[in-house]
Amino acid sequence: MLTPAAEKGSGMLKKAIELAATHGYFLCRQFENEANADVHSRTTAQEILRDMAGETLNYWVTGFGTGGTLKGVSRVFKQESPGTRIVAAEPDNAQVLGSGIPQPRAADGSPSASHPSFRPHPMQGWSPDFIAKLTEDAVSDRHVDEIVPVSGARAMQLARDLARLEGIFVGTSSGATLAAALAVAQRAPNGANIVCMLPDTGERYLSTPLFEGIPEQMTDEELALSHSTPGFRFVAAPTPTPATVPAPIAAAAPAAALPIKPALENDATNFVDELIGNEAVVLFALEWCEFCWSVRKFFAKLGIAYRSIDLDSVPYQANDRGGKIRTVLAKRLGTPTIPQVFIAGRHFGGSTDLFAAWRDGSLQKHLLEHGVAFDREAKLDPSTLLPNWIQPRRTAS
Repeated sequence: MLTPAAEKGSGMLKKAIELAATHGYFLCRQFENEANADVHSRTTAQEILRDMAGETLNYWVTGFGTGGTLKGVSRVFKQESPGTRIVAAEPDNAQVLGSGIPQPRAADGSPSASHPSFRPHPMQGWSPDFIAKLTEDAVSDRHVDEIVPVSGARAMQLARDLARLEGIFVGTSSGATLAAALAVAQRAPNGANIVCMLPDTGERYLSTPLFEGIPEQMTDEELALSHSTPGFRFVAAPTPTPATVPAPIAAAAPAAALPIKPALENDATNFVDELIGNEAVVLFALEWCEFCWSVRKFFAKLGIAYRSIDLDSVPYQANDRGGKIRTVLAKRLGTPTIPQVFIAGRHFGGSTDLFAAWRDGSLQKHLLEHGVAFDREAKLDPSTLLPNWIQPRRTAS
């Protein structure tokens, strides 16, 4: 069952509570249920200690979602391996623990609202938009020695590296945990033993940005390899997918925070005006928004260089820079939605508006009129770049 993305993890939890109350379902309460932590104290913690028998366990690195693993393992280590430092990793753009800001809670202890430091991030299963009671317990009991922030890009890179180099097929959250462990390893003394938790499988993330750019059908190289021996092969090439569109003529600019002049540091309106006036293509985005990624893929396939202003990224969190810029855009455009695209000073709207302009030819005309380079030979249906969950379902023939 899906719940609205705008409601975040809090909405998911509230829906589960509603369903349980209405239909008499059993509610696991995994975010505060002590049985969650207890099973990790009895099993996970003991397994690690057995495997490390005779060795010094210097660091244990983990992410946190429900907090069951973090609380259950850390309290055992504090008793039975007190020299082990407990390291919790969290997204660098959503530092709910690192912020030190308490979680708003209702009278019964449940989260009453999203944590103010939460931002969307790609580590699914990690760091919901509230601090779980079990996680809070581990911190309050001083069982967490260190909190390491990890970027989404680094997490995805290491998740892919684990599959490609080690044959370990995991998701983005595991890549993030490994990133934190490697950060610890860079400053740990020689010979230190570091254990990190990678408790998932990559099969859960096939429709996420983790697998962006990996085609569903065989590539030309794979077909050539298949045809290099006579049997058990496809005679005809598979139907082209968006991934087989001709390569763009120019690489798109990477998403990055644009430095602003000191005089404009606290003037979001002037910053937006200067940006739109001076940059050929500007994308106001959220770092891990699916529709923002659709626009990025669109620009990449057409070879359009662009400037991405990721309003929820770490560089735009100081003094709520991203929030102030977003407020300016909302007042100017009459809508709070993101992404928003400007090309040569003209507002093209969000992803669906931009794609509609491509289909009717008005975008190509505008690009040509203003000298913005793009692949004029590209044959592209931009609707195929939208998130998989809104694509029409195909039935087997």
